[in-house]
Amino acid sequence: LTGEMGIANTTASAALICVYTGIDASEVTGRGTGINDEMHARKVDVVRRALDLHQPDPTDPIGVLAAVGGLEHAAMAGFLLGGASLRTPVILDGVSAGAAALVARAIAPEALAACIAGHRSAEPGHVAALNKLGLRPLVDLDLRLGEGTGALLALPIVQSAARAMHEVATFDSAGVTEK
Repeated sequence: LTGEMGIANTTASAALICVYTGIDASEVTGRGTGINDEMHARKVDVVRRALDLHQPDPTDPIGVLAAVGGLEHAAMAGFLLGGASLRTPVILDGVSAGAAALVARAIAPEALAACIAGHRSAEPGHVAALNKLGLRPLVDLDLRLGEGTGALLALPIVQSAARAMHEVATFDSAGVTEK
């Protein structure tokens, strides 16, 4: 499960999502902890200025992380790459995990084969990231908590699906002859 804690990580997430989706900052920068219109306009401006200043190159994911990402994005991208190397499924949480997944995919495109979008965050950048990644969220509860909450809520669904695949009888194993 992925998750993060902190203040302002949705700002860096928005910048990463802009880099990897090509979508304007005004469309992917959300209100985070519920900021007012004036603060939101400032946040969008900060993302735009960071992108203008650093001109991150999406073909250089480490450079992108260094320029506009946060340590949480680097850690989660590494976690996703490690999970992929061990062929272990990872449930993504919200916007920060979505941004980190875009970076991980830029490093190793096959790394997200076992990633599952746990939920859809209320942050607009999360929707953009999931769309770019081609991932469909398991639940949509309009969360903006972070801290792995959405991924944790999706975990029983993933566990139930795995149990069903391994424990539910097939027609053949149940001796059903007419289908």
